[in-house]
Amino acid sequence: MAVSLDLLRTFLAVHRAGSITAGAEALGLSQPTVTGQVKALEAALGRPLFERQARGVRPTTAGDELARRIAEPVDALQGLLRDELDVPAAATVHLGGPADFLCDQVLPAIADRLANGLQVRTTFGLPDELLERLLNRSLDLVISSVRPRRPGLRVTPFYDEVFALVAAPRWSTGTAITSPEPLRKIPLVAYAEEAPIIRRYWRSVFGTRLTRTADLVVPDLRGVLAAVRAGAGASVLPTYLCDEAVASGSLVLLAKPELPPLNTLYVVTRSDVGPRSAAAVVRDELVRRLTRP
Repeated sequence: MAVSLDLLRTFLAVHRAGSITAGAEALGLSQPTVTGQVKALEAALGRPLFERQARGVRPTTAGDELARRIAEPVDALQGLLRDELDVPAAATVHLGGPADFLCDQVLPAIADRLANGLQVRTTFGLPDELLERLLNRSLDLVISSVRPRRPGLRVTPFYDEVFALVAAPRWSTGTAITSPEPLRKIPLVAYAEEAPIIRRYWRSVFGTRLTRTADLVVPDLRGVLAAVRAGAGASVLPTYLCDEAVASGSLVLLAKPELPPLNTLYVVTRSDVGPRSAAAVVRDELVRRLTRP
């Protein structure tokens, strides 16, 4: 009966590690995947290869014999594929999230990984739609602006967006404002018709509801930034997008609250993703690079 190389490679990793969990970590696979592959090999050979114990597994006589026979050829083939042919399998991560944050923060943070065999495909969208695609496995990792409550997901908070009310210098009120009254004659620029970021800022900073509609709607915060810098009006933007413009003087802060509003972003993977998988590597890199102390 033909047995795939993947099953033999998985068996060998578990045999050497002494446990399903450690073998899964070494391979960058999930524990259920490794368990299923070991069972498939045992079924194909018609004999148990491991005895399950409270801590790890112990190879049977058949398991030890199989490991002795296949270790050298499997290692040699792995070396051939990795070294002599020099064609390492590229790991592709399908990544979803808000367009502005992915382009401004996420892609620069993982740029160095592309030289080490990582391939990335990006999808822009809203949290609910992206999380649905994560669960149906068409995405591997999602940056979400809301905390997911769905089962089957691993959710890691990693970045706090801080928001600022900004405008071009022509709209400066001269002093930091503490109410929305001075803004009545300044057009508002928002990324959505409902202006959720601006509404939240009004409630948090001014303690009141936003009672006007946006004068310009651009469904990308980078477009909002460009319009505001050009003098189109005022908007509320995350500081990662507007700090440089404020420092250069092309934008001014219209308000300076003691506690500016913020929003936590989450990096989300499926809970069955192995710790050494490409998705887990990207997740851990983002947490390391972007989480503020």
